[in-house]
Amino acid sequence: MNNKKILIICVSAHHGNTLKIAEAISRASGAKIIKPAEIDNENLADYDLIGLESGIYNRRHHQSLFDLIARLPIQNRKKAFVFSTNTFGLAALHDPLKLKLAEKGFEVVGEFTCRGFINHGFLKYLFGGLSQGRPNQGDLRAAEGFAERL
Repeated sequence: MNNKKILIICVSAHHGNTLKIAEAISRASGAKIIKPAEIDNENLADYDLIGLESGIYNRRHHQSLFDLIARLPIQNRKKAFVFSTNTFGLAALHDPLKLKLAEKGFEVVGEFTCRGFINHGFLKYLFGGLSQGRPNQGDLRAAEGFAERL
């Protein structure tokens, strides 16, 4: 990722798990991290690679990422990557976001996922949450390795 200018658009809404992964990728790549609402102050044309990240909510990335993509003009094969934290670390949950990116002319060149702690709803009361302690140091190292391979 040498000499590439990278922007990560990150939504980390509950425990900060997703931001931890964004920060690991940023450390390895020099990427700038912003929230979707801040994109009006950024020009995507200034970046070689765009990352979109959030936790997974009802089998999808955060709605604000979909809203952002809907507002963007058609891209000319702008390179993008997606990542998430989710209860079981399932990359298949990226498919709806990847589809929307492709419809807007982005070329998705990579994806990363890892488990993230969740303790909402009945999970909090029955189990004390799932994926406790995640992301962990191994997940952060894996995210850095992902960034280096992009």
